[in-house]
Parts: sequence; structure tokens; C-alpha cells
Amino acid sequence: MDQNWSRRVLDTDESHEKGRRNGSGPVKVQMCQSILPCHANHQGELGAGQLLKWMDTIACLAAERHAGMACVTASMDDIQFEETVRVGQVINIKARVNRAFSTSMEVGIYVTVQDVLSGVTKRVCVAFSTFVAKPTGTHKVSLRPLDVQGSIEETLEHSLASERRRLRLYNEAAFKNLMKDYYNLQDKGLCSRKPVTPVVSIELTRVESIELVLPPHANHHGNTFGGQIMAWMENVATVAASRLCGCYPSLGAVDMFRFRGPSSVGDRLVFKAMVNNAFQTSVEVGVRVEAYNCEEWNEGTPRHINSASMIYYIPERDGEQQTFPDVTYTTLDGERRFLGAIVRKRIRMARKHILYSRDEGPISVPWDRSNQVYLGYNNVAALTVLAGKRGWEASNINDKLGVYVHEEADMLCLKVEMEVKTTAFHAFSLLADLQLRPQWDKNYMSSEEVEKADEEETIYHIKCATVNGGKSRDFVFLLSKRQPCKNGDPYVIALRSVTVATVPPEENSIRSEAKCAGFLIHEIGFLTCKVSYYNQVTSGVLPYVEGNLAGWSKSMEETAMSCISFLERDVLTTEF
Repeated sequence: MDQNWSRRVLDTDESHEKGRRNGSGPVKVQMCQSILPCHANHQGELGAGQLLKWMDTIACLAAERHAGMACVTASMDDIQFEETVRVGQVINIKARVNRAFSTSMEVGIYVTVQDVLSGVTKRVCVAFSTFVAKPTGTHKVSLRPLDVQGSIEETLEHSLASERRRLRLYNEAAFKNLMKDYYNLQDKGLCSRKPVTPVVSIELTRVESIELVLPPHANHHGNTFGGQIMAWMENVATVAASRLCGCYPSLGAVDMFRFRGPSSVGDRLVFKAMVNNAFQTSVEVGVRVEAYNCEEWNEGTPRHINSASMIYYIPERDGEQQTFPDVTYTTLDGERRFLGAIVRKRIRMARKHILYSRDEGPISVPWDRSNQVYLGYNNVAALTVLAGKRGWEASNINDKLGVYVHEEADMLCLKVEMEVKTTAFHAFSLLADLQLRPQWDKNYMSSEEVEKADEEETIYHIKCATVNGGKSRDFVFLLSKRQPCKNGDPYVIALRSVTVATVPPEENSIRSEAKCAGFLIHEIGFLTCKVSYYNQVTSGVLPYVEGNLAGWSKSMEETAMSCISFLERDVLTTEF
């Protein structure tokens, strides 16, 4: 443990202590630290490595308090650093067991900083650690579940802990699936943006450092303290990032610290770090830790005990945002790192929207025939603006279709482009009738026409399938369709949610909403057209596309292929 233990305050109120003894409420542990020069870097800021050590300590204490036995860190993820801590300020680190599973548990870590003079408190970071209970002897572990009866926040985190665990379990398979897609995109030249500055080889940022594990580096179980390993990893990663930008970068996030095996006093730990990829205002650095005991050191046979991906940012200079140089690679391992960073960035984006998307509030607008022209115009205009956005990133492309993603602040949009062997008018006629959609979209259980205002505006009630064992969902859509005004213009089918008095919400389903969705259909040749589907993802739509975003499902590609087959079915008999 840290030599400054005397300055720590472990605080658990009486009610939580009572709940712990009864095996019910969440276990909470708290630590306060006054930041001294010995904790800071050369800029007078609290070193990220020192903070990680404290976070791992407090999380371990919370886990062991709940388990009643020794626990080891399996991983720490979703670490987002939001505020800089300086010498003289006070930080408060709280750890709480969010949920216990059979042999492991998730611990939430919440760090705030308080300025002593002003009394202002700000959030520094939030992270989630997974701990595994380690009993003595042959005793089998069966952790007692939490009976969450506390605040709304505790109930929410208890629920989200299960979802985060699900994403962690999917992570490896999702990463492999997305890597295949991005290798395919790389072969097509669609994965690298055109450099705007001279490129730097990522091999030039390589850093290697060695540490000998001494008794002060051990935890209370005799193994190397996980927080110390994370601090050493942060050190080499910072050096690698600084070699690329030529300044002092700030650690902004950690994708995941994954502990693959233990080490002990006397081990030699070799830390290898290198920039994986640069994304203009951020850079990802990969770190690998190898351990050797005396025998392994002589034989040159290391144990891979830890790895992590860290994201760094360049501080503003004179009020202007600085950017990292573009990077390239010269080896196959460099290519793997380069594409892996893109995939992890995609997975982080998916996790953010899946776990932390907020209810947008009411999206639907009241349907009124007297306001039909205005609603129809806005519906078509919104889809046109969405289709005109720049910066769509390819996610998967094959001979028949392409899937693209666009993220702007908290807005996430999807696009699917399909090449269909039929005329644009034929595709338009079929796609504009939502009653036909259950024939090719498995998410549509039924589609009923509620009201036909005229030939261009129609109201539909859609019932969708259940997702992840939850309730079924339903939507009420205004469909606005427009034919081209002149050659070269697309056929337009725009969708958005509306409220209609004759279709009230049903008790056995969740009334969901879509803000902007639809199709643009372009004629590109004889009996050939391009069908582009767009969707501005909302909390109601997200459950149906989250698997695609995170990489564990190809449901969008499957639905698109089904749509192509539907549109091309009996095309000769329908066109002639």
C-alpha cells in the first residue's frame, strides 16, 4: 500500500455497513487525498499513473469488503479523464460495488476534485473495474448478489453493470469481426484518409522500458500491485505519444487495462509502447507488458501479463486546437495496430451510445391534416439534409452493398447503400408501401395503414419484434414520398414519427420514435438503381442496430440483402 496511508480517509456510513453485514446493499468505500508535489509531474499536475494507483487500491478494498476474501483486478475500462488536478487541490475517490456475479463483480470508481480556496468541486473521471474473488484452498466462490434498494443512481448502475458485462464478453468476438471488415476496407483503399501533413511512421514512436519488481511494489497478497503496473504503463505510453507530437500530451481515456496473469516480487517487467494510429485531435497508444522470472529471463520466454490502449490529446495552444501528424506503418504488425485502433474507436463509439444514450424526450409531432404540407416538407427536407452530410465512415462494403456510420457530437447516423438490378421507379413503388416491408425486414412484425392523406403522405402503425428479451416496440410513422422533379434527382421516401389520436400507446409494447429515416433512390443505368437508406439513430431505434455498431452482429447487412432480393424478385415480369 501507499506510504501516505495516514492521509487517507476510508468512509462508509452506518447504513451501508449494516447493509453489508446483511448481504444486501451496495458496498461503498471512500478515499481523500491532498495533492502534494511528490504526486505531481513537471507541470504541477497530478500524474495519471499516481491517480490510477489510488483508483485500483480503493476499488480493490470495495471488492474485498463485499466478497469477504482476497480479490484481484481482471480489468479496468471506460476510463474518461475530464479534469486536470493540480498541487494543493483535494481529490475524493469513491468506489462502489455495482453488481456481483457468480465469481466476479463490477466496481464503479468516481473521482472528483475540490479547490481548497474556492470550494468548487468538479468531476475528474469515472471508471469501472472488474474484480475476481480468489478463495483459499479448494473453496468454491459464490458471491452474494446485491439487493439494490437505494437511490435511483444505484439502481441504474446495477442495471448498466449487466449490460457492460455483456459488452465485455462480446468484445473479443466483435473486435475480430470488425477487423475482418476493416482489412477488407483497407484492401479497397477506404480505410486511410488523405494525409494533409507529412506522415510519420508509427515505428518511430516505439518505446521500451524495464522495471524490477521490489517489495514496495507488491500488494497485500504478495503479487505485483495492479495499480503500480498501470502507472508504469501510463509512463511509457506518454513517452510514445510525446514522440509523435513533440509536446506534452494529456491522457484523455483508457480503452481497457486487461490483466492476463499475475507477477510477483523479483519479476522483470518489460513495457513496450507504440502509437497505433492518430485521429487528428487524438492518438491511440498501445502498451504491452511482459514478465520474466529469473529462469524465463535467461531463456528469453516472457509471460504476457497486461495490455492496454490509451488515448491522448494535445492541449490547446493560444486558444487554438492542435492536431497530431498523420501516421503510417511499414510492417504487417504496424498495419494490425493501425486498423486495430480504428476498430477500437468504433467499439468505443458504440459503447457510448449503447450504454449512455439519453432519452431525447418527445420527438413525435402531432399529425394534423391542416398542417400536412408543412409536415411533409419538413420530413423530406430533414432526410435531404441527413443524406448531404459529409464525413461518412465506411464500416463494411461488398459487391452489393455498403454500410456507413456518421457521428457528430451526440448524434449518430447510419447509411446503407444497395445496388439493385431494377428500375428506380420499381424500387420506389415497392419501398413506398410500408405494408410490404414485413416481407423483407425481419424487425417489422406488422405494418398497418392508419390514414392516407393523399398520394404523397400516409400514416402507418408499425409493430416491431422484441430485442434482448424486452417488450416489443411500435412506431407511428408519417411517410412522405416524392418523385424526381428533373433528371438526376432521386426518388425520396422520408419517415418520421408522429402522434395520432386514433393510435394511442399500448400497454404491452413500448411506443418508440424515429426522428429522421428513409430512402433516396437514384437511377444509375438500364435496369439498375442505387438505393440509399438513412437513419438518425434514436433511443427507440438503437436496440435494433446496436449489434451492428458494436461488431457482434451483421443484421443490417442481412436485412439489406433481403431488401435487394425482394426488389429484384420477378423483376422481368414486373418491368415488361
